[in-house]
Amino acid sequence: MPNFLKDLLSTFKLRRIGVRLVLSYGILLTLFIVVLILPLGQINKMMRLEDKFAHEDMRKLLVVQELGLLTESVSNALPLLLTAARDKREQQYGLVDEKNKKITSLIATLERTLDDPSQQNNLKLLKQRRDAYQKMYLDLVNLLEDEGQEAATKNFYTEVEPSLNALLAISSRLLQNEQDLIIEHQNQSQQDLKKTGIIAILLSILAVIVAALLAWITTRSVVRPLEQLQTRALKIAAGDYQTQIPVSNTEEIAKVGLALNTMSNAIASREKDIEHLAFFDGLTGLPNRTYLLKTMGQANLNEYTIILMDLARLKSVNETLGFDTGDSVILHVAQRIQHVIATSHIDSVPLLVKLAGGSFAVMIPSRNQTTIEDIYLRIDQANNEPVKCENYAVDVDLVYGFALQAEVPLPLIHLLRNAEVALYAAKRSSKKLAWYSDAQEASRLSHLSLLSDLRTAVKSNELQMWLQPKIKFSTAQVYGFEALVRWQHPARGFISPAEFVPFAESTGYIGIISDWMLESAVIKLAEWKNIHPDLSIAVNVSTHDLRDKNLPDRVASLLTQYNVDPHHLRIEITESGIMEDPDSAIELLHRLRQTGISLSIDDFGTGYSSLAYLQKLPVNELKIDRSFVTNIDQLSDTQRLVKTIIELGHGLKLSVIAEGIETEQERAILQQLGCDCMQGYLVSKPLYGKQLQDWLDKSLQIDII
Repeated sequence: MPNFLKDLLSTFKLRRIGVRLVLSYGILLTLFIVVLILPLGQINKMMRLEDKFAHEDMRKLLVVQELGLLTESVSNALPLLLTAARDKREQQYGLVDEKNKKITSLIATLERTLDDPSQQNNLKLLKQRRDAYQKMYLDLVNLLEDEGQEAATKNFYTEVEPSLNALLAISSRLLQNEQDLIIEHQNQSQQDLKKTGIIAILLSILAVIVAALLAWITTRSVVRPLEQLQTRALKIAAGDYQTQIPVSNTEEIAKVGLALNTMSNAIASREKDIEHLAFFDGLTGLPNRTYLLKTMGQANLNEYTIILMDLARLKSVNETLGFDTGDSVILHVAQRIQHVIATSHIDSVPLLVKLAGGSFAVMIPSRNQTTIEDIYLRIDQANNEPVKCENYAVDVDLVYGFALQAEVPLPLIHLLRNAEVALYAAKRSSKKLAWYSDAQEASRLSHLSLLSDLRTAVKSNELQMWLQPKIKFSTAQVYGFEALVRWQHPARGFISPAEFVPFAESTGYIGIISDWMLESAVIKLAEWKNIHPDLSIAVNVSTHDLRDKNLPDRVASLLTQYNVDPHHLRIEITESGIMEDPDSAIELLHRLRQTGISLSIDDFGTGYSSLAYLQKLPVNELKIDRSFVTNIDQLSDTQRLVKTIIELGHGLKLSVIAEGIETEQERAILQQLGCDCMQGYLVSKPLYGKQLQDWLDKSLQIDII
């Protein structure tokens, strides 16, 4: 657009839509008012003409007509006057004189009212001929009276009649002209009306054209820019932030366009930040798992190896020293690994990726085991030095899982999974590193299958509760049993607790097993209520169960449901389970104790409980772990330690039981050291079903030890 037009638009503020619309509607309104006023004006004009015709033209016409009639009447009266007797002429003279006076009056009226120049000329001529006629008329009368009718008649035909005819002719012409003027005025009014109609039609057409033009201008200046804005908005929604909206001549559109451009740039900037957050770790700045899968998910990985690394004891660092310290450790380790990767002697630089928590992955473009081990050793050596975090020096220990690309290339997600399997295998075996093998995959699949089967094992009654007797040294009689879970799988057969219990604890399914064992124990105690009223059953609960605040309520509900004396139910908790969160555990144990049941500390001596916490525990029994019992008869130091534990228990007014007793020598030493009760294969293995009943029938009749 030329500059002068821009200046014009700016001067009159025509860049604003509101001004343009007001101007457009003003023009249209003006045209419509003009179209409306023209017919009204013409109608008003016609009304004025009609009024003039009624009050002036018709009056003049009537005067002219009357003048003509009187002139003609006088013309007709003169012959009668010439032939009338003398005594009758006096009357005729009066009539003619009266008419002549009337004619004179009418001429005077017309002189005042006639405004047409031609009519004024005709009237002037009429007056002259009237004066001529009047003189001749008087001469005729004098002649008639003086010389008689014959001379008067001759004079009439030679002098008066031509003058009278001339007067009549001009009177007729005056009348005709007046009639023609009236007709002409009427025709002019009709033409003016038609002209007004044509003008109204033309103005209406002009208004339509102007309206169409204004609509086109509005569409061009408003609708089209709005369509451009809509198109741009859709492009922004589709992720196109590069295209910019050109500056519009319309102020409002220009503002919206500028706002959209600003929004687009802001979104592009934020999306870039979001993309960086999505594909890079916020702490270390390293690419993350999402970036790895996006960039290398479809890449050719025929010659790649993955090293997966995980910071050991990071959870302990976070809990002990705080998450800031943990983050600092992760950052320092990342920088150390980055330095090793940057100085590696490989054609293609390996890709270091930050995974969840304290885990890292290195994508190495090589399957050469020597190269892989060299990078591993350099990474491990780089992290030998503790990480200094303010006033602390934190030892760094990495666990590694290696996964080589298979002969038949695997996709990246499978290669990562293999490295994870190797990493977890190293953790389970407490090793520094592990290479992925098919055996690990089989174990992983087996555990996944166990997880699926464990969900239905309880409902399908595949679990079994086996009971191992506990004997009092003082009476040599059984006083209770420890409940041990067993799994008889319909397809795999017997599955060892050592295989599925730790797995259930790690996946959170141990709570279902604990609930099943508690209910089974309560049901068995209900069965024994009348036949073995003095026997108790102890059920082990896990660390996971100690975090369940509803456990005491469920225990109380079971005891009420089956009408069992709470003193016959005992719950065993491990020392390490209590010390994971001692304050919460102690609170839960007090609630359990309030239900009336007994509590026992299992595997005592293997944890790190303090005496301060031990004296706060509402327990009834300490169970010495089997690691202190095995071959105790041959280990004097162990005997002194166990004696201390027993005295400690007695000092806290607790009963002390030793588990895992398998020989008479072990039993004798423990009894000699003051232990209260025993449990182990020396007495009996865990029993189930008929074997349990047979053992009970036999043992209740004799001393067992």
